[in-house]
Amino acid sequence: MRSRLGVSFVCLCLAAVQVRGQEPQAPSVDVHPTTNTTQPASIPAVRGRPDRLVGAITDYLVNKGDTLRSLGARYGIDSATLVRDNNLPASARLVSGQVVRIDNRHIVSAALDSVELIVNVPQRMLFHRSAEGVTVGYPVAVGRPSWPTPNGAFAVEVLERHPTWNVPASILEESRRRGRIQPAVVPPGPDNPLGEFWIGLSRSGIGIHATNAPSSIFGTVSHGCIRVHPDDIARLFGRIRVGTLGRIIYEPVLLSVLNDAVYLEVHRDVYGRGGASARELATAAGVFEQVDWTVADTVTALRDGIARDVTRISRTP
Repeated sequence: MRSRLGVSFVCLCLAAVQVRGQEPQAPSVDVHPTTNTTQPASIPAVRGRPDRLVGAITDYLVNKGDTLRSLGARYGIDSATLVRDNNLPASARLVSGQVVRIDNRHIVSAALDSVELIVNVPQRMLFHRSAEGVTVGYPVAVGRPSWPTPNGAFAVEVLERHPTWNVPASILEESRRRGRIQPAVVPPGPDNPLGEFWIGLSRSGIGIHATNAPSSIFGTVSHGCIRVHPDDIARLFGRIRVGTLGRIIYEPVLLSVLNDAVYLEVHRDVYGRGGASARELATAAGVFEQVDWTVADTVTALRDGIARDVTRISRTP
C-alpha cells in the first residue's frame, strides 16, 4: 500500500527604468527540480510530460533569525501551511536547531508548453523552462487585489542590472494621499525597491524585478509587478534574454499526474476570477476515478497551495 502525505512594500513598480546596457552574467547554480506529467486540454488539466512538478519535501534545520514568514517567503509556502504541516501552534516562534518539515511542491501549468516563462498569479509562482528542457520554479510576489497583476502574453524587452526607479505618477499620488514623502527618482542602492535586477516586459507598466524586502515574497502585495527573491532573480537573469516569451496566467486550481499518482494544488482565488474546478480538471485529464474525492475535497477546502497526492488507494479485501 502506498502511503500519502497527510493534507495536514509593495512592488512599487509600474516603473520606467534607465537602461544601462550591462550584459547579464550567468551564475553557476545547479537546479534539480522534481518531475511530473501533463497534457493540454480544453481546460488546463495536465498529463503526459515529465516536468510538471517542482519542489520537494525536505527537513529544514532552523537557523537563528528564521521565522515562519521568512521560510514561507523563501520556499513558496504559506505560513499557515507550515504551521499545519508541522503541528505547530499558530503563534509558534522557531528556535535555532529546530527541524521543520517543508513541502513546497508545486504543479507547473501546461501554459509553459508554448513559452519559456509563465507567472501564475494565484499560485504566486514563476516558472522558467530552459532550452535544455529543465523547468525551475521560483516563488514570487504579485499585485494586491486593489492593484492586480494583469494576465496575458509578454516578451522580455529590457534586462538591467542596478536599475534606477522612476516613480510613476500613480504611486506618487498614492504616497501623497497617505501622507508620505516619496522621491520621484530612486537611484540604485539598498533603498531601491527594484533591487539589483530589472526585467522589463512588453506589457505596459509592469516588470519582473528583485526586491529589498525579501520577506514579502509569496504575497499579493505589489502594484502589479512580479517580485522575485534576490538570489532567485540572479539565477533567472542569467538564463533569459531580450525577446524571451512568456505569459501571465490565472489558475487557482491545478491538477497533474506523475506515474500513477494524481496531484491537486489549490490556492485562494485572490482576485475573485474563478477557474476550473478539481472535478473538471480530473475529468479533462481522464483520471476522475483515480481520485480519492474525500481527500481532494479536503485539499480544496484548505486551499493550502501545495501539490497534494489525492490518488485513490486500492485496498485488498
